[in-house]
Amino acid sequence: MTRVVISQPMFFPWVGMYEQIRLAEVYVNYADVQFSKGSFTNRVQIKTAAGSKWLTLPLADLRLGQRIDEVRIDNRKDWRQSHRDLLRQSYRDAPFCADMLVLVDEVYGRPSDSLAEITQASLMAGCRYFGLEAGKTFLDVRDMGIGGESSQRVFDVVRKLQGTCYITGHGARHYLDHALFERAGISVEYMNYRKLPYPQLHGAFTPFVSILDLIANEGRAGLARIVSPSVDWTEFLP
Repeated sequence: MTRVVISQPMFFPWVGMYEQIRLAEVYVNYADVQFSKGSFTNRVQIKTAAGSKWLTLPLADLRLGQRIDEVRIDNRKDWRQSHRDLLRQSYRDAPFCADMLVLVDEVYGRPSDSLAEITQASLMAGCRYFGLEAGKTFLDVRDMGIGGESSQRVFDVVRKLQGTCYITGHGARHYLDHALFERAGISVEYMNYRKLPYPQLHGAFTPFVSILDLIANEGRAGLARIVSPSVDWTEFLP
């Protein structure tokens, strides 16, 4: 079985994204689609003593309809240092704060102003930290020569990779043509997020924060929290 995950870039994404990657043999970075303002592409939440706050990548001269791989980061602002300061202050009492800050510096040390490059670097840094990249193939859809849009393009990507199972998050339920995959003998599975709790600073547990939170609080032992399974679409959809 070849399990495929296709995802738009996300900035230091939540645990659920890494759970998808853990289940897959092939991950496809889907960065040549329209950027959506207010998405998790250029921002993610962390926990602070004053409540949840956003880590946001400032964008330069954003235009309506721009693709993610065309969007530039506004490096006129020293966002790297402000992020570091906020992370250091928020997680200074976490047992693995140093690990988390080293990982952030690894990503922020890149001179790029490309949103697609920075987000992909942040995703891969988390994969390497937890050893999730081993035995997997990471691809960029732009290198695959596959046009189209929506369900048909996703299907064509999975078929070209000879995938037998497409694993996706919950957003796909609004547009995915499940019958298209079924006719080709490709199963579709949705994540069944368990949202396993772990010790967090600053109040009640919430799963909807950056992977940086898990690293700061649990270190590499946090891999034990990245365990959610997937279920067939016929079980997932009402």
